[in-house]
Order: sequence, then structure tokens, then C-alpha cells
Amino acid sequence: MVDVDVVIEIEPGGGTTAAVYRALRAAIVDGRAPAGHRLPATRVLAADLGVSRGSVAGAYERLAAEGFLTARVGAGTFVAETCDGRRPARRAADPLRPRAGWDLTPLPASGETPAPRYDFRTGIPDPGLFPFDTWRRLVGAEMRLRANGPGTYGAPAGHPALRAAIARYLGYARSVRATADEVVVTNGTQHALDLIARVMLRPGDVAAVEEPGYPPARRLFASLGARVAGVPVDEEGLVVSALPPNARLVHVTPSHQFPLGRVMSQARRRELLGWARQRRAAIVEDDYDSEFRFCARPLEPLRTLDGSGRVLYVGTFSKSMLPAVRTGFVLAPPGLRQALVAARQLSDGYGQTAVQAALARFIDGGDLARHVRRARRAYADRHTRIVAGLTAVPRLAVVPSVAGLHVTALLRPGAPDPARVVAAARRAGLGLDDLADYAGGDAPVPQGLVLGFGAVDPELIEEGLAVLSGILRDRQVQ
Repeated sequence: MVDVDVVIEIEPGGGTTAAVYRALRAAIVDGRAPAGHRLPATRVLAADLGVSRGSVAGAYERLAAEGFLTARVGAGTFVAETCDGRRPARRAADPLRPRAGWDLTPLPASGETPAPRYDFRTGIPDPGLFPFDTWRRLVGAEMRLRANGPGTYGAPAGHPALRAAIARYLGYARSVRATADEVVVTNGTQHALDLIARVMLRPGDVAAVEEPGYPPARRLFASLGARVAGVPVDEEGLVVSALPPNARLVHVTPSHQFPLGRVMSQARRRELLGWARQRRAAIVEDDYDSEFRFCARPLEPLRTLDGSGRVLYVGTFSKSMLPAVRTGFVLAPPGLRQALVAARQLSDGYGQTAVQAALARFIDGGDLARHVRRARRAYADRHTRIVAGLTAVPRLAVVPSVAGLHVTALLRPGAPDPARVVAAARRAGLGLDDLADYAGGDAPVPQGLVLGFGAVDPELIEEGLAVLSGILRDRQVQ
């Protein structure tokens, strides 16, 4: 039986039977009461509408006579199967439009399209490495515990146990000293950037981003009315001398530049911190995948080097665990913490309490560390194989990278246009990105390709790279 949301309007002289008839007919025509489904009994619907049973029965009889309903002895009254085509035409005009600046088209998500055979798409971890049984047990246990309040609203800053666990985790995993009070839990990196931008940027303020860089950050800042300036990246990281002098906020990925993969040098880090202190600007340090380092000791994060309180450190569990966990965080300087928590409360109230409590136990019980160690070994093997395979392709120059889940390769002179290469690759069942897709056009970006290795079947890496090599040699792609 389908519950039908029916509102009756009794017109002068029309009577209740006619009102019920019009309401039911409208529900059938617009699809709220779909074909083949049973309507409530006349007694039940009459009680719901506050009318006599005879009025409902009369409306049913009229609709049945017109072919909208069929009555089955002993079964009830059903919407006729022939009513599927009785849909009203769509309105020709749409009177509501978004405000200026919101003519944005949503970017396709990795889960919305079938995975290619050779899946070198970026930003996707391997779910086969994740301990689902452990995670399922922890989440299920938290859903059953009354102490964690699954029937009440949570704290907008995040579950207290998770904030404390994140602070401890950052200390031993990323050399970042933090307290639970500094942690604001978010629904991933993008949510953290949104909160920061809301409390930091006024319309017309300048937000600086890396070029090439993380496109969702650029789109987000622009959507809030900021003037976004792309700043070039060289072998040492963001070119500080190219920053706009009036930038209010700078978004950087110093541990593993996205998408080039380079590490910001120590000298460049100190130069950026000095610039921010002098210009009274904020630095958003996006440390999105530094758990997966394959050699060398990481440099100290900007947050650790910062002595003036101008760095907001952002992280996520989307790479170290799974995107579906939808949990990230931002370490908030004291002067911004209250505003960020209030922004979190205004935007979506609070996060998933049971998931956050389970994640706290996942971290403190050592499950996250064990998973990261196992995943790091698997990804290190894939990184070695993909770098070796790309290095063997004459028309590619691999950008050195020691961390993360993707590799960038620049096209040498004489190589075909990367957009044509990407198009041909997709036709061959190979998913990869054009480096130009990560740029906004503010600074020159070399021609190149970006290949992820988190989602690819390890047994298909060499075969997929052979397909790519063949495309680069194909004269029809030139």
C-alpha cells in the first residue's frame, strides 16, 4: 500500500466528494500514486482526511469509472496500470535562477561512471586493502551504545573522543603537535575549505591557489565571491615571489604538491611563512595524503614551523581509509576556532556521531596504523612499477614523487597534444587526466598527464602503460 499525501480543498458548493476526487486524481496524474499500487481503504483515508467514508467511496467510484482505479475483490483498490502515461507536461519556463557566479556544473564523481579497465584515475584508494570487517564491527557497536548518544545531536566541533584521537594521531604520524581543542572535525577536505573560506573571505578578497592545483578549492573560493589568483609552482614548490601582495588566503599542498607531486623545500616553506606574517595572510596547509610516503623522511609541516599562528592545517581520511568515511579535520588557530565551529553548526549541524566514535576507536586501537602500513607497502610497489613503466616511454618525463597515490609525467617536445592522448586513452579503456585540467589559466602549465595508482588492478599496470605508450606513438593521435 502506498501512503498518498492528499490535501483537499473544498470549493463553495463543490462538496467533499468532489474535493477528494480532485486531490486523488492529481496524485495519480503527477505520479505520487504510481500505477499498480494499492490505495488506502476508504475507512482509513476518510479518517486521515477528516471526511465521511461515503465521500471517499464516492470519489473512488468516480475514479474507477474514468479508468484511474481498479477494484479487486478481497485485495483492495489499486491505481490502474494504464495510468503511467498520464503525466503532465514539464513547465516550459523555469522562473528561479541562481545568483551570479553560480553557473557552475557539478564535476563528475568517480562513482558515477563505470571504472575503466586500466583505472589510472586520481584520488581513489584501493577498497580491497581496507579492513571492512573491523570497521563494520566498530560502527555497529557505536550504533548500539547509548552512551554516545545516537538519538541526540552531537557537538558541531566533532565527537570529543575523535578530536582527542586525531590530535594524538597527528603527533606520531605527521609530527604535528595539537590538542583536542584545536581539532574541528569536518566531512572531508572540501568541507574544511568551505568552513575556512566562509569565516575568512569577504566578496572581493584575493585567494591564492597553486597553478596547477586542486580545482575544487579554486571553484569553492570563486563561488563565495573571492578573486582567485593562480600562482605558479616550480621544483621547490609554490613560487612565493609570485603571490599577489593583497592575498588574504593561500591554499598550498607542500607535503605532496597536487598534482605535480613535488615537495616544497625547507627554504620555500620558511619564505612562505615569512610572507604570510608580513602580509597578515592565512595559509591553508592541505595535507591530503602524506601517510603514503615511499622514501626519505618528510619535511616538517608548515604548521610545525609556524610561530605566528597563521597556518590552518587540513587533513582527511578519504585517502588513508575510504572516501565513504567522509571525515576530515582542520586544526584551528585560537582566533578562528569559535567561528569555524559556528560555521560548522550553521552548515550541517554536526557529523555522524557513530562514525566519528568508531573512527576514534579505529585510531586509538591501532587499526588505522596497521591499515596504513599495509596499504603503504601495496602502494609503494605500484608506485615503483608505474614510475618504471612511465620512465620507459620515450615521450614522457616523470616528475619525481615520493608520496601519495598519483604520478605526473610531462610530455616531451614532439609528443601529441595531451587532450587527444586522454581522449584516445579513454576509448581504449584507460582512465587518466590531462594536467591542463588542474589549471585555471592564470600561469603557464606544462603539457602532461596525471595517473593515479590507488584504484588500478596491480596486475594490469604494465599492460595499461603499454596501451598508453602505443597511443603516444600512434600517428593518428598526433
